[in-house]
Amino acid sequence: MKNRKTPSNWKSRLHEIIYEADTPLGKWFDIALFIIIFISIILVMLESIKGIDIRYHDVLLILEWVITIFFTLEYIARIVSIGKPFKYIFSFYGIIDFLSTIPLYLSYIFAGSQALIALRALRLLRVFRILKQVKFLGEASYLKQALKASRAKIFVFLFTVLILSIILGALMYLIEGSRPGTRFTSIPASVYWTIVTLTTVGYGDIAPQTIWGQMVATVIMLLGYGIIAVPTGIVTVEFGKQEKGRKKEDGRQYVHINTQACPNCSREGHRDDAVFCYNCGSKL
Repeated sequence: MKNRKTPSNWKSRLHEIIYEADTPLGKWFDIALFIIIFISIILVMLESIKGIDIRYHDVLLILEWVITIFFTLEYIARIVSIGKPFKYIFSFYGIIDFLSTIPLYLSYIFAGSQALIALRALRLLRVFRILKQVKFLGEASYLKQALKASRAKIFVFLFTVLILSIILGALMYLIEGSRPGTRFTSIPASVYWTIVTLTTVGYGDIAPQTIWGQMVATVIMLLGYGIIAVPTGIVTVEFGKQEKGRKKEDGRQYVHINTQACPNCSREGHRDDAVFCYNCGSKL
């Protein structure tokens, strides 16, 4: 095995604070980050209210700068504290961190900064990283595995619903399309109506007027109630399987709650007794 470079003490300490959730400083860092994220989201919502933005624009701007500077420093710290920074930069959370940090900077380069509010709202996704705290990690892991195990069944189910929607939409267009003043002007419009009805949303912007159209609509509505429950049932069954498959130690159900991230490649999900990273082999 090739020798791995051991990170310097300050990098190791910084990595422990930023990436770990089961150390005192790591917990305090996550709590502070959690609070700042929600303050940021509140500021985004307040800024979208014109009356508040006009009256408190300078205050909101100052607070946004403070939060942006904090996220910028945190982003840089995450990069310098790991052995392979590009692993973090191009990871899912790395991209989210970058996109949620740059809006204020971009507003001084490009006009129309209001369009960047959506990017600032991405900061809320960072909450999922914080929820790796020990008391959430076990259940989150089983839910993740249940969703992963059921993704093929859910895909087949959604594909079936899509085919059914196209067939029923085409049928509704055949029934309602020839009527003067109809809103079923095309098959895509009819498919849109079918999906809206099938999901029990019911906007009411398009409605059948003929007796046959209303009969088909009734069937679609009844199908909708049954279809909604299917994905929930699929995930529930898989979650039950995950619960039964838990490893047992000393006669008790056992959950791996290691929150340690590799200081070299940032990979998570190690066993509690792990000494080396399962991905790159670096010492944890």
